[in-house]
Amino acid sequence: MEKKQLGTSDLFVSPISLGCMSLGTDEKKASDIIHRALDLGINYLDTADLYDKGWNEEIVGKTIKERRNEIVLATKVGNHLNNDGTWFWDPSKSYIKEQVKESLRRLQTDYIDLYQLHGGTIDDPIDETIEAFEELKQEGTIRYYGISSIRPNVIREYVQHSSIVSVMLQHSLLDRRPEESVLELLAKNKISVVTRGSLAKGILSKNSLEVVKKKGTEGYQSYSFEQLKNTVKKLEGILHEGQTLNGLAIHYVLSQPAVTSAVIGGSSIQQLEENYDAFNEAFSEDQLDAAKAITMENYYDKHR
Repeated sequence: MEKKQLGTSDLFVSPISLGCMSLGTDEKKASDIIHRALDLGINYLDTADLYDKGWNEEIVGKTIKERRNEIVLATKVGNHLNNDGTWFWDPSKSYIKEQVKESLRRLQTDYIDLYQLHGGTIDDPIDETIEAFEELKQEGTIRYYGISSIRPNVIREYVQHSSIVSVMLQHSLLDRRPEESVLELLAKNKISVVTRGSLAKGILSKNSLEVVKKKGTEGYQSYSFEQLKNTVKKLEGILHEGQTLNGLAIHYVLSQPAVTSAVIGGSSIQQLEENYDAFNEAFSEDQLDAAKAITMENYYDKHR
């Protein structure tokens, strides 16, 4: 699988990557999924200290120990875990510099390729947060840093004042908000986008109508339940033989110039392989344009 440069860094990542949040807590099963992803050429793994209260990092760390040099390892920080399992938002310099040590321990590594702020608000002490990441970078504890945020006002602050190489954004055919506000800005500044939610909770999958009936009864983003059903049917109508809705969804987000990789969860090897096969499907520009015309233009009504 051809790798793409992440921002201006010297990290090169697979265009689809493994979101580890959905791996679960069965260590053997999770480990098998990770190894299969690596064998398929997926080299970018995305986890976070918050996932399963640190256990996700533990599983990832044990699994990749012998294959560390094959991997671009990303994790996240900012959600302060209490001993009782609750958490609160904490982007302070002291917490970031303290928590990175715990992530390194759980991940059984002495460096993190991409350390991401796991959220962020405009009221954060942003200068202090940036200072923490810059110091960790200078120390060699992390190679690069980025943010995982959907808030345009926060993203603009980091673009202007930090050396982030990436932003993780929620983006899909059913959630096109980033197209309206930040994709062009990030592309202009050579900051890579890695997307999450690109399959829209599985609504954009081969079992789309079943998923809509299970997960879309309250609607999704700007869509009502009925609009979801109609939109999915129309999207399926532009597929050619051998193509899937998974593939259309993945290729749509990857067609955006700012997007470097689509982070896709995998709760089973079968699911992982289905999405890998979907990535290897081919779609014409006309199909991608048709998909865009079928779906709504979404807009941020907050955090502008």
